[in-house]
Amino acid sequence: MVGRPASRPRRPTLRTIVLGVVALVVVWLVFNFFDVWLASRSTYETVTLADGQGRAAVVLGAAQYNGEPSPVLMARLDEAGELYETDQVTVVVVTGGRQPADVTTEAKTGYDYLRERSGIPDEHLRLEVHGGSTYESLAATSRFLRKEDVRRVVLVTDRFHAKRSILIAREVGLDPDVALTDRSAPFGRLVQEAGAVAVGRIIGFRHLQQLL
Repeated sequence: MVGRPASRPRRPTLRTIVLGVVALVVVWLVFNFFDVWLASRSTYETVTLADGQGRAAVVLGAAQYNGEPSPVLMARLDEAGELYETDQVTVVVVTGGRQPADVTTEAKTGYDYLRERSGIPDEHLRLEVHGGSTYESLAATSRFLRKEDVRRVVLVTDRFHAKRSILIAREVGLDPDVALTDRSAPFGRLVQEAGAVAVGRIIGFRHLQQLL
């Protein structure tokens, strides 16, 4: 009795491949959304600095209006001022450039605010005035902080922005922690950040910034 020929395994159809790719993309996006959401709930843990140990608070830029900080920027500046006043950091870096119609930069606005409100002396303040994005600001900040032998930083920003800021800081050679403002993290902003984090983790945040 002649046996039946062995059946060949079926090749996956184009539809199966497409569905598999879509499923992987959805899983990747959901993973990154929850990672961004978890980071938005982070609680800053205070540290005691040893003598001579350098640690910088980096205030990520936000809108300013003719030299007056917006509520978003003000909340970040107040958080950084408290970190300095309680000896959690030795240096405060204010970041952010200007929009075409602006009369000053976000960094200079932050500098003026901290000098007036917190009394931080000039020698403990640094300005990064050219950054037009989180990546540009942190890359420039990393360059001049490393010249001062400072790699440990506390990123001061809003909750939805925490995860992407941490990943960018690591990419540019910093050792980051985060201190987040009390402002809520809107669902829509979490979704946007999850998309940016998902892509940035694949192609790198420098390339993502160039694409945007």
